[in-house]
Amino acid sequence: MSESKVEHPSEERFRAAFNLIEPWVEQRYGIPIRISDVPDPFTGDLDGAEIKVDHDVTAEDALFIIAHLFGHTVQWNLSERGRTLGVQAPDPGISEERLAELYDYEKEAAQLSLALFHEAGVHDLDQWVSDYFHCDWGYLAHYYRTGEKRPFRSFWVDGTDPIEAIEIPEFHPTCWRARSGGIVL
Repeated sequence: MSESKVEHPSEERFRAAFNLIEPWVEQRYGIPIRISDVPDPFTGDLDGAEIKVDHDVTAEDALFIIAHLFGHTVQWNLSERGRTLGVQAPDPGISEERLAELYDYEKEAAQLSLALFHEAGVHDLDQWVSDYFHCDWGYLAHYYRTGEKRPFRSFWVDGTDPIEAIEIPEFHPTCWRARSGGIVL
């Protein structure tokens, strides 16, 4: 049996998908996307009513940021618990139960991201969304456990287990607080 290599989408494909997703979020959900300087160490931020993306990221990272922060925006507007989990600090003594709760929170945001892609007509990046989610979770789990920020891409694996889109529930964007006041990267 021959091993097939997963082909990573091009920056042009990410740019084209971004150009579909960004106006979809703004027009369909009334959430402005702001491309600006986002204070380090963040590459994006949210407050429940607006999403910010750092101007100095690749098209690939910008696409993930807007979609993933859209998922967290939905969560923040539906649950105080979502807002609490969204600012979880690293803790070398973090319990496996809390990590499991954070995993569910992050996975749900990714599943909402995938649903957003599908709503906007993007159906060819499902595996990439899954791979990016698993990389993001690997990074975050390590950070939550240790406080150490290893290079993000060191957690990347092609061909991870696929995630499934879930229905985007009705919500009303409300400004709660900027995530940069917390920890989640």
